[in-house]
Amino acid sequence: MSDVFLKEQSYGKDGVRLVKVIRTDNWHEIVELTVRVLLEGNFNAAYTKADNSLVVATDTMKNTIYILAKQSSNVQRIEAFAVEIGQHFISTYSHVSKAHIWISKYKWTRMLVNGKLHDHSFLRDGEETRNTKVIVSRKKDVVVEIESGLKDLLVLKTTGSAFYGFLRDKYTTLPETDDRILSTSIDATWNYYIPNISLISQIPFDDIFGSIRQIILDTFSTDNSASVQATLYLMAKLALEKFQQISSIHFELPNKHYFAYDLNRFGLKNTGKDTDIYYPISDPSGLITATVARTKSKL
Repeated sequence: MSDVFLKEQSYGKDGVRLVKVIRTDNWHEIVELTVRVLLEGNFNAAYTKADNSLVVATDTMKNTIYILAKQSSNVQRIEAFAVEIGQHFISTYSHVSKAHIWISKYKWTRMLVNGKLHDHSFLRDGEETRNTKVIVSRKKDVVVEIESGLKDLLVLKTTGSAFYGFLRDKYTTLPETDDRILSTSIDATWNYYIPNISLISQIPFDDIFGSIRQIILDTFSTDNSASVQATLYLMAKLALEKFQQISSIHFELPNKHYFAYDLNRFGLKNTGKDTDIYYPISDPSGLITATVARTKSKL
């Protein structure tokens, strides 16, 4: 008898791209999303016995996303829309025990034309995305877990950052500095505390996202940074102190290095306060990560 067994499984549809235009008379809004769905449940037979009788086709999942987007008033609020998608699969198919929903929302910024916001024209304002991951589970009751965040928020400041006092040994060549360019591409995710599914409608997801994004930008700009680690922790601390709905927040901050170019060999001074010519280095780069949490969360 074989000792091989199916330990875990899930399947679904990835890369479902969706655009919805919301029209209020001549004033239009545009929402562009990419959606991923993975289902868990009683699908073992499809793997172990080649029995597809309980398999929800991934093409059906794709169609479901477009249909729900047509019917939903929450497409702009990606957390709420993801919950709707997850609840649909849990309630429609009794053999589905868990639905994982990921949504990324892309930035379309309304154009300013002749000093006024245009009613139907937009521009892609950077590669930053707003993201959410929602898990809807069938247990004794329906349980919802929500993670939100942003990715690829590229920032840079030309002063107000130092790095010195770090451990030195025989392998260390990096010089200390009391002033440098600081740049990073910020990825941040935060987890919501949801003791009861009925409380989800009380969470102002859009306001929290906007406020945390602004906290990140304000802190990055104004903190006289002793290190990326110290600035990261301050960002997280301020976000958690402001929003009790959040139980933890995770950051990933890769260094985007800009080093002074050596012009001494050409008889030009480009050191200290005379430094104004730099060259960017993409790899290798430092990567600073941390998760900051509170001891107790509440809505």
